[in-house]
Amino acid sequence: MRARALAVATAVTLLATGTPAPAAAAPATTPAAPVAAPGAAPVPCPRLPAPKVSRPPRPAPPATTPEQAAVGGEALAGAGLVVPPGSPAPPAVTATTWLVADLDTGEVLGACGAHVPGTPASTQKLLLAATMLSRLDPKHVAVATRADLDIEPGSSAVGLLVGGRYSVETLWLGLLLQSGNDAANMLARLGAGSAQAGVAEMNEQARRLGAGQTHAVTPSGLDGPGQFTSAYDLALIARACFADAAFRRYALTERTQIPAQPALKKGGFQIQNENQLIYRYPGALGGKTGFTELARHSYVGAAQRDGRRLVVTLLGAEARPVRGWQQGAQLLDWAFRLPRDASVGRLVEPGERDAEAAEPRQAAAAEPRRTAPPPWRGPAGTALHRIGDGDWRVIVPVAGLLALTVGGVAAVLAARRGRPRRRGRRRA
Repeated sequence: MRARALAVATAVTLLATGTPAPAAAAPATTPAAPVAAPGAAPVPCPRLPAPKVSRPPRPAPPATTPEQAAVGGEALAGAGLVVPPGSPAPPAVTATTWLVADLDTGEVLGACGAHVPGTPASTQKLLLAATMLSRLDPKHVAVATRADLDIEPGSSAVGLLVGGRYSVETLWLGLLLQSGNDAANMLARLGAGSAQAGVAEMNEQARRLGAGQTHAVTPSGLDGPGQFTSAYDLALIARACFADAAFRRYALTERTQIPAQPALKKGGFQIQNENQLIYRYPGALGGKTGFTELARHSYVGAAQRDGRRLVVTLLGAEARPVRGWQQGAQLLDWAFRLPRDASVGRLVEPGERDAEAAEPRQAAAAEPRRTAPPPWRGPAGTALHRIGDGDWRVIVPVAGLLALTVGGVAAVLAARRGRPRRRGRRRA
């Protein structure tokens, strides 16, 4: 009876004071990313286990000079992970190298092997866009040639036809939505006269942008000997692309119609954008996918959130367990959570490296030349040298002195001739 009364009293007390709420769960925290101390071994990049795949042997990349490795900041020179101090650990990905940067400020927010050479695959088409977009009238209509369609069998193509008539805008959409290698060849030819001339122009543009580790061999990104880039260089190239309004419009286009070719009795067809980021990531701005057996998966993607525009680049990824665009999305999520002033380096401005290279030459040209002092000739030798140079300040007095000397000698000789000679005795 006493226990029942105690229970009733307890219940009344709880009703009067209110049931205490459970303690709020502590927010899940991501451990801070390790930061390598100066001079210490690089911090390994967080990696997802990926299935083993068969691939062609990787070609030996060109040696990276210390100057190239330090472009954008000394912190980017290593092959390991570099993130702002105190920042959360970035997500584990299968990409061998990656970088996230601010499109507007150029600040690099984090990277893994920023300057480690990699194979670009179709992300190289962004370099073609950065080179040729401003040169070509989007309304210009051109005829496709057989050389334009000379691509690797089974590689991605828009489906252009020899003799077909296509606007430049259609070609750009075919390049960026469907990763058309045939469109890449045609755009390079239209911009420079031939596909190979277009590649030369692409390499010149890479140099101007400061992408010194980028060397294009094909306009499409199909593998070729000596073709390399880096996650840092891809960010420079992507930044140049996203500065172009036409590129931003093309990159966000979900689908377009490839026109019919009545003269060839072929109908038109629709193509869709292969970049899943634009469909599934809020604030997506577009980008470019890439894949070859040698390069594996490469990816460039950009998005905006809370007034910030970020770009992510990654090379050498596997599609399992997470696809390339999803790895890019995870890195973007991580970077958007960083403070606005977070930075581990920066993207150089177009032409900046050319200006830096020109400074020593200009300084050398401006330095006054030091001439060696003339050899010692003595007073007479100096006078004769100045006479030979036509110095009248020396010629006139020397000529006067010489005239006086000659006159004096002549007078003495004349006086001697005028004296009578004494006759001496002759000897037998």
